[in-house]
Amino acid sequence: MKSILCYLFFFIPLSYQQTHAQVYIKTEYISSTSYKDEENKLSGAKGDLKVIQGGFRVPLSVKMNENNRPTAWAIGCSASHASMSNKKLPVTLCPSDMLNLQIGLTHTRPLNAKWSMLATVGAGLYMDSDNLSKARWDNILGQGAIVFIRHLRPNLDLGVGAALNNTFGYPMLFPAFYFNWRLEGRYEVNVALIDAVRVSVGMKFNNHLKLSLVAEMDGMMALSERNGKKMYFTQQYVVVGLRPEFTLGKSLSIPLTLGITPARSAFYSKRSLKEYFSDDDESDPHFRLGFYCSLGIAWKF
Repeated sequence: MKSILCYLFFFIPLSYQQTHAQVYIKTEYISSTSYKDEENKLSGAKGDLKVIQGGFRVPLSVKMNENNRPTAWAIGCSASHASMSNKKLPVTLCPSDMLNLQIGLTHTRPLNAKWSMLATVGAGLYMDSDNLSKARWDNILGQGAIVFIRHLRPNLDLGVGAALNNTFGYPMLFPAFYFNWRLEGRYEVNVALIDAVRVSVGMKFNNHLKLSLVAEMDGMMALSERNGKKMYFTQQYVVVGLRPEFTLGKSLSIPLTLGITPARSAFYSKRSLKEYFSDDDESDPHFRLGFYCSLGIAWKF
């Protein structure tokens, strides 16, 4: 499974449907599991993953039209730190710390009753260390995208467009996709490709408690250099689990997730398009199935 983070990383985590300000913080833990090398063999190494992340989103201006669709500008910022307690796993294969910092501006506007436009531009610092004194220009990733979204139904949006980033060391254009399908009420279903891949099926017990079955993909990326060669490191993981979400008042929500990570890849690769699309019989280095838990707090205002 080749990493798709560098392909999707242009999606600054700013959903165009949200017109309110939000602050969030989240902690994650994946238990220590065995590591399989690029030949899909157990190497005797193992490691866990601990992540803390947070951010905010602030609308700069919002104007709703007669179809209740926004013309809006918003700015957002996020930070993520990951630490890995690796055993018998050298830092040349997997670092012990990662740091991601992002800032982005997003703009959305309705084009007519059936179409909207979403544009984002931003930049981020992606390091395989948490020492900011080691930051270099090569750790900075610029990104932007424009997506045209078709409102097929009141609960179904499908979009396509173009994205630009310099993951491979030079500006490159990628196709961009957007998908959001949802059912609301006592029983909720949401399938989304916006800032990540997220699927959830849930039930509201009351105004203060919702229980969902979720499947999500998340991760972090670092831009680095090894032996004089430009590299990128990705740690991406799939989460499947149960998520009770507690709501206090109208503005504070506390999601708790318990589950497993059936897939967690972690490897360095050259920052080249040829390397990214290379097709061979070997699998990407990865950790075996692990236990997952997370706790978050989000405040809307």
